[in-house]
Amino acid sequence: MSDATLHASDQNPDDFAVQIADQIESFLVAVTEVAKGDEPDSAVPFLLLEVSQLMLAGGRLGAHEDIVPDERYEPDTGPDADVDELRENLARLLDPVDVYSEVFDPYEPRKAPVPARISDDLTDVITDLRHGMAHYRAGRTSEALWWWQFSYFSNWGSTASATLRALHSILAHVRLNQPLEELDGLDTDQGMGDDTLEFEAGRVMAEEMSDTLRLGSAQQ
Repeated sequence: MSDATLHASDQNPDDFAVQIADQIESFLVAVTEVAKGDEPDSAVPFLLLEVSQLMLAGGRLGAHEDIVPDERYEPDTGPDADVDELRENLARLLDPVDVYSEVFDPYEPRKAPVPARISDDLTDVITDLRHGMAHYRAGRTSEALWWWQFSYFSNWGSTASATLRALHSILAHVRLNQPLEELDGLDTDQGMGDDTLEFEAGRVMAEEMSDTLRLGSAQQ
C-alpha cells in the first residue's frame, strides 16, 4: 500500500466519520435548497461551490485505506428516497445549460461525445450519498464509510467530477464572455456507444444567462 494512503491508525476514526458525514450532509441540504428555485440567479455558482466541497470529502475517502464494514452483509436500509421531483426541479432551474457532453473516461478514448445532464448527475450522486447517510444515522458508521468510499470509486466520484467540470465550464464561458455552444442535438436517451451521435448546428449567445450568473455569484 502506498505511503500516501491514509491509515485508520493515523487519526481518530470517529472524528474522520463525523467530518465526512458533516460534509456530505451539508451537500445534501444545500443542493436540496438550491433545487427549490428561490434564488435561480445564483444556482450555478452555488452548485459549483457545493460540488467542489463534496469532492474534497471524496478525495479524503479515496486517500484513506480500504474501509471494512463491521458486518459481512449490508443491512437493509429500506427503499431509497424518490428523487424524481428533485431531478425535475433541477432540470427546470438549469435549462438551457442542463445538457452537456462528457468524456466518460479519460483513459478510454471514444469516437463520439457522451451525453449527460447536470440534473441527472446531481440526483445520482445524492442517491448514493443518502444511502450511506441512512447507515450513518442508524449508527452503522463503518458501513456508512464503506459505502461512501466504495460508491465514490464506482460511481459518484466520477459523476460529481464530471458535473464539476460542466459547472465550471458554464461560469468560465460567462465570465470570459465566450458564447456557449448549443447542445440540443446531444440526445441523452441514446446509447453511450452510439458512434453516430453528433452535435446539432447552432450557437447561442446566452446574454440572459450571463447577466443572471454575474448578478448571482455565490458568496462564501
